[in-house]
Amino acid sequence: MPSWLPASLPSPPEHTWYLGVVPVRAYAVALLAGIAVAAWVTMVRWRARGGDPWDVLDLVFWTVPFGLVGARVYHVLSLPGDYFGPGADPLAALRVWEGGLSFYGALAFGALGAWIGCRTLGLRLSSFADAVAPGLLLGQAVGRLGSWFNQELYGRPTDLPWALEVTREHLVTNPATGVPYPEGTTFHPTFLYEILWYLAAAGLLLFLDRRFKFGHGRVFWAYAVLYTLGRVWIEMMRIDETEILLGLRLNVWTSVVLGLVALAVSAVLARRFPQREESVERGSDPATTGPEPETMRRA
Repeated sequence: MPSWLPASLPSPPEHTWYLGVVPVRAYAVALLAGIAVAAWVTMVRWRARGGDPWDVLDLVFWTVPFGLVGARVYHVLSLPGDYFGPGADPLAALRVWEGGLSFYGALAFGALGAWIGCRTLGLRLSSFADAVAPGLLLGQAVGRLGSWFNQELYGRPTDLPWALEVTREHLVTNPATGVPYPEGTTFHPTFLYEILWYLAAAGLLLFLDRRFKFGHGRVFWAYAVLYTLGRVWIEMMRIDETEILLGLRLNVWTSVVLGLVALAVSAVLARRFPQREESVERGSDPATTGPEPETMRRA
């Protein structure tokens, strides 16, 4: 390795800055930036599909709050001992700025919020899901930078040139010894692996959608396949504490199950809907959706 290259990847020295007495947390900044990127990409794609880009902002007000609640709920439930066990502080479950948001919870609750929003606006949920999928990956890539600043969710020890340096107060327990790793240990930067995977997956989705004109939710389910595939191997590298089920991390099982479901749904949709829907409006294609109730038509 050239001498001018660093021997490892340093972690940021700070994760919070102050504007007077107001704290500005890198985790929150990365999260908000990721939401903004995802919304912008979705607006561009929604317009290309014939929709009003301002619809996306309306839907953001449904999906984001639902998603944030779901992300925190899933995280807390996956580590109940950290929040409700002996000596734990239950109020810590509310301190989102300290990190701890699960994307699977965000996806489930966010989908519920999107469904409510689409029903309210008279839009196809499947069309919105297709529009949002690539932007979701790009937003996740940006948001994952927050874990770098928080020095969390890193992988097992390694001495590779891109290994991550972690300060003493952020070292986790070595599962083999039951004590924290010694100071100076470097680790796989799984946040970086996730970012690269998300960027590559977003590029692939955009290519496939442009080439084959996916519709009826096929882009979203392809996203689910790619996302869960990445999460399986990345989760297998992580060493942070979590619930273990039959020898595997809970998120590994979640990824496997969701990935298999996504593959099955993708196969069914490919056979039933080889072409993209003509409109993002609900009830605009009677051949596939049936007649639209008068109350659901847009003004």
